[in-house]
Amino acid sequence: MSHLTANQPGARSPASGENSQEEPRQAKSPREGGRFRLLSSLHHHVPTLAVTAVLVGLGFYGHYSDWKLPRFSTLVGNGAAARDDWCEEHSVPESRCVECRPNLLPRGQDYGWCKEHGVHDCPLCHPEIAQLKQTPVITEADRQRAQRALASATRPENNALCKNYRRRIQFASLAAVKKAGVDVGLVERQPIVEAIAANGQITYDQTRFASLSSRLPGTVWHVEKNVGDRVRAGEVLALVDAAEVGRAKTELLQALAQEELQRKTVSRLESLSSQGVVAGRQAQTAETEYVQARTRLLSAQQALDNLGLPVNIEQLRKLSDKKLAQYLQLLGLPENHLQHRGPNETTANLLPVKAPMDGIIVARQVVAGEVVDVSRVLFQVADTSRMWLTLNVSVEDAGRLSLGQPVRFRPDGNHDDVSGKLVWISTTADQQTRMVTARAELPNPNGQLRNETFGAGRIVLREEQEAIVVPNEAIHWEGCCHAVFVRDTGFFDKPESPKVFHLRTVRLGARNEKSTEIIAGVLPGEVVATKGSDVLRAELLKNNLGEGCTCGK
Repeated sequence: MSHLTANQPGARSPASGENSQEEPRQAKSPREGGRFRLLSSLHHHVPTLAVTAVLVGLGFYGHYSDWKLPRFSTLVGNGAAARDDWCEEHSVPESRCVECRPNLLPRGQDYGWCKEHGVHDCPLCHPEIAQLKQTPVITEADRQRAQRALASATRPENNALCKNYRRRIQFASLAAVKKAGVDVGLVERQPIVEAIAANGQITYDQTRFASLSSRLPGTVWHVEKNVGDRVRAGEVLALVDAAEVGRAKTELLQALAQEELQRKTVSRLESLSSQGVVAGRQAQTAETEYVQARTRLLSAQQALDNLGLPVNIEQLRKLSDKKLAQYLQLLGLPENHLQHRGPNETTANLLPVKAPMDGIIVARQVVAGEVVDVSRVLFQVADTSRMWLTLNVSVEDAGRLSLGQPVRFRPDGNHDDVSGKLVWISTTADQQTRMVTARAELPNPNGQLRNETFGAGRIVLREEQEAIVVPNEAIHWEGCCHAVFVRDTGFFDKPESPKVFHLRTVRLGARNEKSTEIIAGVLPGEVVATKGSDVLRAELLKNNLGEGCTCGK
């Protein structure tokens, strides 16, 4: 075969950059080109096909497994054995399920319904049912406490036909309890107070509060006291210059002089009449005039008494005319009055305004020189050693009130309670608010309570120092009864001990912010589920699905 030279047509030049020794490419057949295009297309669609295959596989698995994920025990091995030993109804291994195998944790005797205390399997009547290592002793004080609690108010009732009290909630392990977030608390004895809450207002004791005015119209001559001053009963607060006072004193002087003159005349005529010198009619006339003078004197004395200026007639008789005039001029004035003004600077028309009791001046509405009348209030005096507390109680709670009940009140802004006693209960309800008013007296020896102070009060109905209480979060309403979940006494005896909580119906009493009194149902020392106990209630309700309420079954 002849070879082509470099200059011949069809020959490749070495300067072309290609391998001069490469064999010339051969043209592909149509069949080989179609196969190449098919493989390229499949290469681009492989991811989509793979995802589709996985989804189809999951669909087949979900259909045949009822869309349930495999358990962890199945994934890690021996899944068939774990699934065969699992109690689906109670969510624990069937070999350790105390509901399916009661011999693992035998039930105690069923005592049924307690009519006296309103619970099932009553621990007060049958203390041996308590989940304690030793059977507790029920004292007479415990029984009396329950009786007082039941008698003091209408208590929430349980359904006597309910059968849930025989139920037990079991966990697979201690780790399962922790994972569910279930915490526990102790049944304890604590003081507890049952009370009616009511808003209230502190005011002055109206039997120890006085608004003072002048007994006569006049001009304020001097003011002795100011707001905040402590005063004694009878102490002068102010002096009012009233002309009527001067006239009353003058009338007394004239009546006293006239009475003295007539008395001496009668005495002289009686002496002469006994000697036969004077006729009996003349002596009788003198006696009549003496009685009239005596009546006038008593009237003048009463007029001064009405003005708060009492006088003793017998003591006045012993005074000379000069001392008598000076005495009447200073009648009713404070002892230190002459220290500021001499006798010549003092008028006989002064009328004192006096404190009617010991207390504090809480208001003064007068200054010297003002013209006043009998309708104008000059001072207000209050005895703050005792205050009134007015409480508004709902009509429903008013029937539980009685006189003498303790009252505790916390004024707004204070951190401590003040105590008193209920002294009055209204016989009518307010037409608008439908509230009944009750009043208590609060001692205030240090003067810490303030008039017109609002706050929250409690009327104590019953107070127990040794009440049986549980945390509030431990109590549940399971459909027809109030109940708690009590931890089994053998919970920690062995690692394999059943982790069981017993449902116990309880009768509720008083309640505060943290605890609830248990009248009957549990005993001190037992352990109840608190935080997270809703998990147990949910398990109880789940097992009741489809059955409805189990009461009476």
